[in-house]
Amino acid sequence: MTVRKSLRLLLRLASWVESSDSARPVEQRRASAAASPLQMRTVMRRARGPLSITDHQVELGDRTITVRVYRSPGPQQRPAHVFLHGGAFWLGSVAEYGPLCRWYALKAGCVVVSVDYRLAPESPYPAAVEDAYAALRWVFDQAEMLGVDARAISIGGVSAGGGIAAATAIVARDRGGPALRFQLLEIPVTDLTLSQPSTQEFAEGFLLTRAELCEGYGFYVPDPGRRTDPYASPLLAADLKGLPPAFILTAECDPLRDEGEAYGRRLEGAGVPVRVHRASGHVHGSTYLTRFMPSARAALAATTAALAEGLATKELR
Repeated sequence: MTVRKSLRLLLRLASWVESSDSARPVEQRRASAAASPLQMRTVMRRARGPLSITDHQVELGDRTITVRVYRSPGPQQRPAHVFLHGGAFWLGSVAEYGPLCRWYALKAGCVVVSVDYRLAPESPYPAAVEDAYAALRWVFDQAEMLGVDARAISIGGVSAGGGIAAATAIVARDRGGPALRFQLLEIPVTDLTLSQPSTQEFAEGFLLTRAELCEGYGFYVPDPGRRTDPYASPLLAADLKGLPPAFILTAECDPLRDEGEAYGRRLEGAGVPVRVHRASGHVHGSTYLTRFMPSARAALAATTAALAEGLATKELR
C-alpha cells in the first residue's frame, strides 16, 4: 500500500503542525482549525450555480441547535440530505464543511441540511447523536416549509460525522422513524475501541494518527466502558437489520479504513444494500483535495452519484 506521490508533501507539512498538549480543548480547537492543511474552502473545487443558504434555529426544549440549509432553484419538493461534519467529535464546524454541502446541493439535486451539533468535551456522548436525531426529526416535521419530500430523506457525514450519521440511522430505526431512504458514510468512525488492524497499520505518518483518535474518543466518551454502546460504535451494534441502504467511502491509507469496510460487511450480512468504495492511495481527508487530484475528483463523483441515486431509488444498485 503506497500513498500517492502528490500526497507525500502534504504528509510532511502535516507532521510540522504541532498543538500544545497544555492547551484547553477549546483553545486547541481554534488552533487546529487555523493550522489544518485540509481546509475545504482552499482544497475543494467550488460548485458553481445559484444557491440559497439559510440558517434555522431548532428549539429542543432545553437547548437550541442551528441547522444550515442549502437549496438550489428548482422543483418545490425535493429529497433532503442531513449532513454531519467531521472533526474527531470535538473539532470542525458547519462553516468549514460548507463547500461539500454546497457541492451536494448543486450536484446531487437535494436540499442539504448541515447540523451544528454539540461538540465534546463540553457536550460528551450522546449529545451529538441526540442533536443529529433531533435535526432529522425537524427536517421531517418541517418538510413542507423546507420544500422537502419527507419520503426521501438521507443522512450522512464525514469521519466522526459519518459515525454520528450511522448511529443516527440506528436511533431512527429503534425509535420508529423518521424513515430514511439512504445513508452516505464518508471515511466514517464506527468503532471507538480502536480494535481494527488499520488503526495500528497507519498509526503514524498518514495525516490522522492513532494518538489523535484516542484524544478525540477520550473527549467524546470519557468512560471507556461506554465506547461499545451501539450509538457510539455502530460497528459493535448487535443488530443492523432494517437500516437504510448505504454507500461507504474509505481511504486506503487511513487508520479508519478497516472499520468503515467492516461496517459495510456487517450491513451486507444484515441484508442491507451497501456499496463500499476504497480510494486507492489516499489518506484520511485527502479525497476532498479536488482542486489538485483527479483521484479525489473521482471519489467525490462517486459519493455524489451514490447520493443522487440513493435518494431517487429505494434500493442501492
